[in-house]
Amino acid sequence: MAKERDPWIEASEVIPMFPTLVWKIQLGDRVRNGLDATIASAVQSLRRDPAPLARGAGWQSVTTLHEREEFEDLCACVNRATKGILDFLQVGCDAFEITGCWITVLAKGAAHRIHSHPNNFLSGVYYVRTPAGADTINFHDPRKQTAVIRPPVTKLTAENTDQVVVRVTAGSLLMFPSFVEHSVDANPSEEERVSVSFNVMLSSFTEKLAKPLW
Repeated sequence: MAKERDPWIEASEVIPMFPTLVWKIQLGDRVRNGLDATIASAVQSLRRDPAPLARGAGWQSVTTLHEREEFEDLCACVNRATKGILDFLQVGCDAFEITGCWITVLAKGAAHRIHSHPNNFLSGVYYVRTPAGADTINFHDPRKQTAVIRPPVTKLTAENTDQVVVRVTAGSLLMFPSFVEHSVDANPSEEERVSVSFNVMLSSFTEKLAKPLW
């Protein structure tokens, strides 16, 4: 039996406003294998202490890996993804550049506190090693005013949550707006979590804005 029509309503709709987008790309094995070998070699050469990290410790490389010849293939992947995003967003500026690129290694118990990447347009992460339980990244609601009133909810949904957890695997390439705050939970695995982060800025802004921050 059809539900009786409510005479009070002629029509209704929910209108999504101002979406915050995250792009997730899974690289093919051929590309991924080459990138992972390059990154593994870079970790060995850049880490002064070859011993495994202590529990709860993390390590980050210099932020200029995009200037190194051996990272050309990773930069090519980032540039290709960025061009697709700018086309999708119909951004009028087609010139852009990578402003920073660095490796992060998190030992068991190590986490990455909530942060954003000021003075950049897009940020991203390429995942090299994602042990069980260390295969997520948290994105936090950028609308600070929503924290003023937080009524209890009977069920978390995409429409009422203040945090979105994105699951990743080795070979995943994520890109998102740099202003979005994000964090990484503590690594519960005995295996180290390895990723490469990067920032992208529109070239026409790089000479006028303050230096990128991260």
